[in-house]
Amino acid sequence: MSERTPPFQGIYYFYIAADKGSFKLAAETLFVTAAAVSQQIRQLEDWLGAELFIRQHRKIVLTHEGEVLYLQAKKGFAHLQDGVRRINQDPNPNQLSISTVPSFAQHWLVPRIGDFRERHPDLSMLIEPTNKLITFEDSSIDICIRYGHGNYSNLESRRLMDEVLYPVCHPLYQEKYGIYSVEDLHKAELIEDRWPDMDWSIWLNEVGVEGGHTTLQFDGSHFVLEGALSVQGVALVKHSLVYRYLQEGKLVRIGNTALRPKYNYFLCAPPGYFHRDKIQRFSKWIETQVSEFGNKGREELNIVDTDFSLKWSGNSDG
Repeated sequence: MSERTPPFQGIYYFYIAADKGSFKLAAETLFVTAAAVSQQIRQLEDWLGAELFIRQHRKIVLTHEGEVLYLQAKKGFAHLQDGVRRINQDPNPNQLSISTVPSFAQHWLVPRIGDFRERHPDLSMLIEPTNKLITFEDSSIDICIRYGHGNYSNLESRRLMDEVLYPVCHPLYQEKYGIYSVEDLHKAELIEDRWPDMDWSIWLNEVGVEGGHTTLQFDGSHFVLEGALSVQGVALVKHSLVYRYLQEGKLVRIGNTALRPKYNYFLCAPPGYFHRDKIQRFSKWIETQVSEFGNKGREELNIVDTDFSLKWSGNSDG
C-alpha cells in the first residue's frame, strides 16, 4: 500500500512559519493573512495527528514533532530549489561538455572542432565518446549528439543530418582482389560493425548482390574504418565518417550504390538546456558545419531509401 501524500501547501506554510518563528511574519512573506496560515497548519496537524507548534501569546515554539518535520522540510525545499536552479541556470557556463558516439567524435566532430574553439575561445571543451545514452540528471554533460530515431524520454531532439551507407576498402586491397563493383563483393572479406545501425546482410539484400564471408567484426564504426585503412577487407561505412578518407585517397568506394537508413543524427538535451548561451552557440555552429558539408561526395551516388530498423532496442542508438 502506498503512503498517503501530505498536503503540500500546508507543509510549505508550516515551513515558512517555523523559519520565521511567527504566523504573522509567515503571512507577510506569503502575502496571505495570519488566519490563513493558521488554518493551513491546523489542517496539517489534523492530517498528521500531532501538534507541530506550542502557541504562546507573542510567539510560536516547535514541538518535538514540529522539529522533526521542519528539519526534513528544510532539506526538501533546498533540493527543490536546487532542481529549479539546475533547469534555469548553467552551473558551469565556461565549459561545454558534449557526449557522442566514438565514431562520430573521431571522424567528424574532432576534425572540425578547432573552428568552434577559435570562434569561442572563452569556452573550454570536454568531448566524451561513449556508446551509452547518458542520463542528464546525474551527469555534467550539456548536450548529446546521437544517431537513431530521435525519440528519447524527457529530451528535446533536433535533427542534424541524415546518413548513407556504402562499402569501401583500401586501394591495395581493391587491386589485390579485383573488387571494383558491388558484383565483386563475393570475393571480399567483409568487415562488420556489431552495432545495429550497420548490417552487411541487410545492405547486400537491399542491393541484390552476394557478398563474401564476414571475417572480422568490431564493436564500433571507428574500428571498422581502421580495419579498412589497414587493408583487412571491405567495410560497410557511413558516408559522413569516411568522406575525408576518400578525398585523401586512403580508401576507395566500391560501386555507386548507397542505402539511406531511416535514422538520423540528432542534437539531444533537456528542453531547458537549449536556452543556455553556450548551447545556442554550439547548436548554431554545428548546424552551419552540417550545411557546409551538405551533399559533398553524394553527387555520383545512387541513393536507395530503406525502411530497415535497428535490430536492438533500448540504448541501442549509436
